Parts: sequence; C-alpha cells; structure tokens
Amino acid sequence: MFSKDIGIDLGTANVLIYVKGKGIILNEPSVMAMDRKTNQVLAVGKEARKMMGRTPKHIDVIRPLKDGVIHDFDVTEAMLKHFIHILKLKGFMTKPRILICCPTNVTSIEQNAIQEVAEKAGGKRVYVEVEPKVAAIGAGLDIYHPNASMVIDIGGGTTDVAVLSMGDIVTSETIKTAGDRFDQQIMKYVKHHHKLLIGEKTAEKIKIEIGTAIKRAEEKKMEVRGRDMMTGYPKTLVIHSMEIEQALRESVRTIVEAARMVLEKTPPELASDIIESGAILTGGGALLDGLDQLLAEKLEIPVSIAENPMECVALGTGLMLEAKESIFRQKKQSQIADSKKSVF
Repeated sequence: MFSKDIGIDLGTANVLIYVKGKGIILNEPSVMAMDRKTNQVLAVGKEARKMMGRTPKHIDVIRPLKDGVIHDFDVTEAMLKHFIHILKLKGFMTKPRILICCPTNVTSIEQNAIQEVAEKAGGKRVYVEVEPKVAAIGAGLDIYHPNASMVIDIGGGTTDVAVLSMGDIVTSETIKTAGDRFDQQIMKYVKHHHKLLIGEKTAEKIKIEIGTAIKRAEEKKMEVRGRDMMTGYPKTLVIHSMEIEQALRESVRTIVEAARMVLEKTPPELASDIIESGAILTGGGALLDGLDQLLAEKLEIPVSIAENPMECVALGTGLMLEAKESIFRQKKQSQIADSKKSVF
C-alpha cells in the first residue's frame, strides 16, 4: 500500500486537511477538550468547540495554536493524531507524507516545532511552506511568472501580506491582528459601552452576522445575550452594525498599514504590476463585510476576494501536491546535497 500525500493548513482557528486525489476531507476547529482529573481527551474539533465557556472547572477547552504558531505542543500533537487516525491516513505499514503551512515570520525554532509535531502525529516526511505563498496558489494566482502577485491572508491568529514573483516571496509582513483579534475587540466594545460580558463564540457570531469594515447606509442589527456587569444577571440587548464597525476600526487600520508597508518595500517594476493586477484577499477574515472595498480605497489598487477564501491554504497545498509529484523527492535530494556540502 502506497503512502498518502496530505496537505495540512494548521490554523489558529481551524485545521484543514487535503488528501491528494480526494481534495479537502477535513475542516475542523483547532480546539480540544481535556479532563484535567483523568488527563483524558473528551472531544476534538467541532464537538470541543461546542463546550467553550460551558464546562466545569476540571475540564479545559484548549486552543493549542496562538498567533499562527504552536502554543501547546502536546495538545497540538494529540489533535493532529486524532484527525489522522479518524481519517485513516496512517496505515499499518505506511505513514503519510505531509506538506504543512506556517506564517512567514515564524522563527526557525517555531518552524522546527511545527515539523516535529507533524512527524510525531504520524508523518513519514514533513515539509513546511509559508502560508501566503500557498494561499496565493490556492486562490488561483500564477506566482511562477515574473509578474507580481499580491495576497492578503487574514487567518485566525495572523494576517500575512506578501508580494510574490517567480515562485517566491519578494516582500512580506506578518501581524498578529486577524480574526481572533476582531472577536476580542468586539468583546471589549460590548463590555465597555454596554456593560455586558459576552464570550468568544458570541463575539464571533456578531462578527459574522453584522460585522463590517465600512459604514453602510442600511444598518444591520442583532440581539445579543450576556451577563450584565452591574446586576450579574443575564441580559439581552440589540447591537447595530455601525457599533461593530467602530469596534473593529483599529484592527482594520492595522491591516491596511501592514499592506501599505509591503507595497512601500516592493520594487518599482513589481509595484507597477500590482497597480494593474491588484491584491487578493484570502482566509476567514476576507469575509468581513466591506473589507475589500476599504483596502481598495486606502491602497488605491484593485482588491478582490478569493472564491473560497477559508480554504485557499488547504487548496494550495493540494495543488502543490497534485502538480508536483516529485516535491518530496526533490526536497530530499536537496537536503542530501546540502548535507554533503557541509561534510566538505
């Protein structure tokens, strides 16, 4: 039995797994629930996420990735092992070959940690690629010609902005302002302005349903339930979309500035390409209402949203695996050549 080639988008918010020849076969939240009394795994993914904010003290609901990197090594390993096991990606005599992604600004130590955790989870050989490059490929950009491509990948923990040409990153910027930060800002706003405490899941629901980066003529609104800080009792109130625009204004401005910094560092010839071709938004944050319009206005370039923004990184790993059957062999040969050089 031949080993499988799989691509993993190990995201702060979600884990997506692509199997060569089958496509994306898993999309689950990066969450695990554990009983501290017995050290037993109670739930992983969607089932664990349902428990957030609803468990007794001895049960921890853990998000093992933070700001795009591994925050809890053991839990990340256990989570990946669980997914690989339930998908039957590891045979009795075979292990899968894995292509996994990370943000552009990770240190070599953090990159090694990502590689090691995938190996311990059952990978035969593990290779790491940077997320904006893979996201650009997944979004359908041809990054292997001399013209510039620009991608703004807004995930759960980080936003990666990159300009690519000839198959590699020319200039990039990674910031820790992304989907999770949006949720935190909404929680902070509701607490400060309405004296209401809400949880992460409620904040995320607000972001998805009425979140916006621009002022709209027609306002949306929704009912929000939480705990009144003054009385301690449950309370329901109505939140408007313009309030959420205000809550997210600082985070959105930070993303605009990161994109502007990348453009300022881009060589003139490539910058002229971007004026024509523009930038593409990927990641879950790309779905924030009006963000593409705001970026286009502030950066003065065309900005579009990828067709499947939340799946672009996973799709990109798949395209790399499908298009380059020799990717693992080539990298192994390169590693052998480097080791021989080091000997002499």
